Amino acid sequence: MTGANAANGALTLDLAFPYRVLSTGEKSRDCLFVLHGSGVDETSMVELARRMAGDALLVAVRGRVPQEDGFRWFERITPTRFDQDSIRAETAAFAAFARDAAARHGLDLDRAAFLGYSNGANLVSSLMLLHPGIVRKAVLLRPMPVLDNVPSTNLAGTRTLIIAGAADETYGPFAPALVTLLSLHGTEIDARIVASGHEIGDPDAAIVRSWLAGSAAPERIG
Repeated sequence: MTGANAANGALTLDLAFPYRVLSTGEKSRDCLFVLHGSGVDETSMVELARRMAGDALLVAVRGRVPQEDGFRWFERITPTRFDQDSIRAETAAFAAFARDAAARHGLDLDRAAFLGYSNGANLVSSLMLLHPGIVRKAVLLRPMPVLDNVPSTNLAGTRTLIIAGAADETYGPFAPALVTLLSLHGTEIDARIVASGHEIGDPDAAIVRSWLAGSAAPERIG
């Protein structure tokens, strides 16, 4: 399927990852790459992402690792331990995909934001640390650190929003460690906690919408 069809929201399969491009029809230079959580597909985040990003062009991407009736971004060993070779291979493939998709659709990655939820957020943080220069703005919903060995990456000039759930018993306890890790590598962090579990919804959408507009005030986790 061609890039022209993808721009109409149809699924395209000829780059490294299946994806859809969705536009409101308004002219906007802003772009949001959307990475879903585990066990679903690229359509699961579209409605919420649209409430977050207004008229931005959405690039909704599908992970390549099957899980139940959907997909994920890399192999897991336990709910909080992950296959390191899989992380690095899938992250490298996504780095190439982001460049290829940007070239195909005339996107400026310096103006793009990368929105990930859960396993998708963990792919985005790995992309920042392993392939610096692609992500300038990252929105990480219910994330945790996943890399066993982190390179000495310089993330100066990047902005990151992290939103943890106060009742998220699986990933929530790890969120402060990710805030510290990314801060030490130089990204500008805005970290929030919402009254939620691992699920995401309207409170997240309101925070992300404000942050993307540049008006959110930083608040540290932990």
